[in-house]
Amino acid sequence: MTTKRDYYEILGVGRNADEIELKTSYRKLALKYHPDRNPGDKQAEENFKEASEAYEVLRDPQKRNIYDQFGHQGLEGSGFSGFSGFEDIFSSFGGIFEEFFGFSTGRSSRSRTQRGADLRYDLTLSFMEAAFGTETKINLEKLEICPSCQGTKCEPGTHPDTCRQCNGSGQVSRSQGFFTVRTTCYQCSGTGQIIPNPCKSCQGLGQIKVNKKVTVKIPAGVDNGSRLRLSGEGEAGIYGGSPGDLYVFIHVEPHEFFERDNTNIICQINISFVQAALGDTIAVPTLNGKKQLKIPKGTQPGDIFRFRGEGIPSLRNGKRGDEVIQVLIKTPTHLNKKQETLLKEFAQIESNKFPNKLKHILKSGLDKASN
Repeated sequence: MTTKRDYYEILGVGRNADEIELKTSYRKLALKYHPDRNPGDKQAEENFKEASEAYEVLRDPQKRNIYDQFGHQGLEGSGFSGFSGFEDIFSSFGGIFEEFFGFSTGRSSRSRTQRGADLRYDLTLSFMEAAFGTETKINLEKLEICPSCQGTKCEPGTHPDTCRQCNGSGQVSRSQGFFTVRTTCYQCSGTGQIIPNPCKSCQGLGQIKVNKKVTVKIPAGVDNGSRLRLSGEGEAGIYGGSPGDLYVFIHVEPHEFFERDNTNIICQINISFVQAALGDTIAVPTLNGKKQLKIPKGTQPGDIFRFRGEGIPSLRNGKRGDEVIQVLIKTPTHLNKKQETLLKEFAQIESNKFPNKLKHILKSGLDKASN
């Protein structure tokens, strides 16, 4: 297993680098290692992919926050697995290379390819499913390549014609004084082709809507707002473009007993004042079943106890947090006569202690004053 380098190190920037610094650094690296400028150089290709992945993460506030807290493992847990290839990089960054360098990507087919749209799915999980992870299937309605025309948009057995308006370039030129302005061809909408016989199955769109079941693996420790990325599970691309991605947004239902604080879980337990005074051993619920908790003598309201390692697994390293237990002392509301009598006797004993204690304090003060 190859260890990934630090993204800040790859781009040669500090951890507080702003958007301008990131963009400037990536521009230099992308210009140096761009595959069209280093044909056949495998190391340059790897450097280009590495720099692109680093820039993709650090320019996105949400991905950057996850990376800063949890590193590469945190990103993998949130569904980000990097780029699958050059087409994925060029599709994600759109026209950024033309902005950087003033030249196209150098691949003529890329001007026509269009990456498929990303999709969003909101998934609700129970508290326990989020804590320990799960695997579930979701139903999606999305666009896929038409099986009849294979995305060509043409009726099987027919072919597209070259657009006569732009001669297949997808652009037309017109003069305005000393300037020549190039615009998208209105006849073919920039594709360079005309479809004389559109596919009947998809009405010449090249795509059809389908219902698909997708398996989603939920890592242990996800929380409200976690986002999983399923690469390639979005809508199909056009003209050979890569498919979009599916982003699964997690919503976690509250638990009737536990509350979550990062990887710790918090709960409150009621005990009687007798248990608090004399001590006891009680059964306390945990995520893995009940566990015995020893209540020491003289426990006070609000005292905190912990079960180490009984909390939520960390997305970063799998280590579980703690279960934090706060003790609440419940005052009885319905006493019988015997209980009332016993409590009154207890109160009398306590009140008898006070005068003696007060005398002792006063005597100690007088003795100190005489000396």
